[in-house]
Amino acid sequence: MPRIRKRKYDDPLRHPNHSRPRTRRDFLSQGFILGGATVLGGATLSLGPGRARAVLSPDLQDLIDKDLLTDCSIKALGAGKIPFICFDLAGGSNQAGSNVLVGQRGGQLDFLSTGGYERQGLPGDMVPSIVNPNTGTNDNVDQTLGLAFHFDSAFLRGMMTKVSPATAANINGAVIPARSDNDTGNNPHNPMYGIARAGADGSLLTLVGSENSDSGGNSMAPASLIDLKIRPTKVDRPSDVTGLVDVGDLTSVLRQEDAVAVMESIYRISDIKMRDMDTNQTITTDDVVKDLVRCGYLKSADLADRFANPNTLNPATDPTIVGAGGIFSAAEFTGNDRSAAEFRKTASVMKMVINGFAGAGTIEMGGYDYHGGRRAEGEVKDFRAGQCMGACLEYAARQSLPLMLYVMSDGSLSSNGAIDDTVDGRGKGEWTSDNSSTAATFFLVYDPNGRPGLIGGTPEAQAIHQQIGYMRPDGSVETTATPAAGNVNLLAETVILNYMALHGEQGNFGSLFPGHGLGNSTLQDSLTAFQPIVTGTIS
Repeated sequence: MPRIRKRKYDDPLRHPNHSRPRTRRDFLSQGFILGGATVLGGATLSLGPGRARAVLSPDLQDLIDKDLLTDCSIKALGAGKIPFICFDLAGGSNQAGSNVLVGQRGGQLDFLSTGGYERQGLPGDMVPSIVNPNTGTNDNVDQTLGLAFHFDSAFLRGMMTKVSPATAANINGAVIPARSDNDTGNNPHNPMYGIARAGADGSLLTLVGSENSDSGGNSMAPASLIDLKIRPTKVDRPSDVTGLVDVGDLTSVLRQEDAVAVMESIYRISDIKMRDMDTNQTITTDDVVKDLVRCGYLKSADLADRFANPNTLNPATDPTIVGAGGIFSAAEFTGNDRSAAEFRKTASVMKMVINGFAGAGTIEMGGYDYHGGRRAEGEVKDFRAGQCMGACLEYAARQSLPLMLYVMSDGSLSSNGAIDDTVDGRGKGEWTSDNSSTAATFFLVYDPNGRPGLIGGTPEAQAIHQQIGYMRPDGSVETTATPAAGNVNLLAETVILNYMALHGEQGNFGSLFPGHGLGNSTLQDSLTAFQPIVTGTIS
């Protein structure tokens, strides 16, 4: 008999009913490439507590604190907005049913039919509507993170390997049933430019992404939101982050505090020269040119002050992230397998964003077009994605900072009820085909001050705000339920609206996004999940 080779889950996906991959997005979604091919040189930025550092002179620090140089924009802690991280699972992963529960009009626990759950990969003995006669509870429902997941969700199981019980208690989330096209990067899913327009920014960069694309990920950004002046900088490994800051050769020949002093002196000399030019009127000097010259030296002084030692930016040397007490073990982080590469990518982006060095970031993960074979492959990949999501949430908790984490994919898939009884398949339905009608996205919010509160004065009202839209009993999206349900552009707008609402700034949505498609304030209120968790800026 011929020898049958067992498929490895990270081998490329070769679907007989798909055309051969031609674009980079095709190769990514089917797992032929990992994502991210160029090295920019870099290191992730982390200012650990208690780090010894030089201090800018009080007069120059005052210029930075009060933003007295009009074109300088030096930010010590970013823009003071909630960090935002987007997971872009390329290929069309499962979100609804087998991972996050999605129900009918009444919310997540307004259960679908058994056939609807079967379509979403759950056999009859795992549907969430079953009540355990011994306990009188729905044991297939898990609300550890506030948002209801299926108890055996691979996303949830992965997250819980990284999230502490204390962190879990301060997380809540919402799900948005919404169709998107299968197997294409043309869905305008990515909301990061809108998040930046809403005020998110970093002390070094506005946006980062693990893919060298206009969105920073696989799916596009809505064309009306794109601002190429803040195009995401590619970051998908620690070396990408460490190369983002270059303070020149001064710190190789001088101590850090001496390098800062030199930069400060150059700034002051330049400032005096500029003022003399005006007084003596020897040449005509444009105010913008003067400001840029001053700003250049002041920024150099600030960079030398904060980032002269590349190790302060490196996630690989951050004990909060890697090591015995870290979120990842050394073995997990330094391995040569696919998981280790995804962990390094996640650590690099989360350190940039959560520490305020970038305002928002996209983490793209490939190979999520996992239908047409054993259920096991999807379970393994979803578990890995969950580990990366959990790492971001736990890192935010350890930094005592809030986080909004958004998970999306291009399209989705469905099951015909055939069961995968292998160990990794866990007795669930095999994913047999692409199916955009079962698609959904979801977001999680961490607040160091306690679990975010849903809008609504009753549990019934809160349940409707936690599920923005709904599904039909057969497990398909009701496309008339919300503007987002059948329009991916408006799905991105809905996520941005919810980000602004976390700051209590949803009233500014119309002025920031003229021509949006989310209707009047009453409709916008129905599309908003949470009460504000931040007023003003994060300090």
